[in-house]
Amino acid sequence: MFKNNVNDAQSKAPHPDPSRSREQLVAFFGAYIPLKRSEKEAIGEKFTQKTIKRRQFILQPGDLCKHYTFVVSGCFRLYGVSVDGVEHNLQFAAENDWIADIGSFHRDYESQLYLEALEPSVILQVTKPDLIQLYHHYPKIDRILRVVIEDKFVELQTRVLQNIGSTTEERYLGFQAQYPALSNRLSGIQIASYLGITPEFLSKLRKNLVKK
Repeated sequence: MFKNNVNDAQSKAPHPDPSRSREQLVAFFGAYIPLKRSEKEAIGEKFTQKTIKRRQFILQPGDLCKHYTFVVSGCFRLYGVSVDGVEHNLQFAAENDWIADIGSFHRDYESQLYLEALEPSVILQVTKPDLIQLYHHYPKIDRILRVVIEDKFVELQTRVLQNIGSTTEERYLGFQAQYPALSNRLSGIQIASYLGITPEFLSKLRKNLVKK
């Protein structure tokens, strides 16, 4: 059974049955490799459920990123702020996706990033020591999460290449391909921040694409 950490500050967030969240996470792993009962139980023991309000942070600059986060429901953004105060969205994560400041999590240095809920959300989190225990005792979980991390690296590499050599239109189409379920859930401000353009330019770009 998952530990269920809910406090008063999170009272407006959804409160799902932890067993259903567990089933969702197990189903995610099972889509890669079927799990034994012992492996499913280990996941339940190591992952902690939390409910998060909209605009609540689960990571801020100066924090150590102590958890790798699976999104059960809701949506998050990982972003940084430049010296001139401009926000730059680096990554989004919605249902059945993972998010963390990977560098801070794995190398134990203070994060320079924010991790914020864009919607009322439910998450499952695992600490680094618990994740290492899962790796050591359950090779299937090790393999699956390494694939997840590798996929995230590929996404980041693809985005860097797009920023170097792609047009704004190509970057927008790349965003739609990477986050097909989020185009209608995210505000124009959030998408524009991810693309490195103004909301006004994004609106113009969308209009031009509709005309094609």
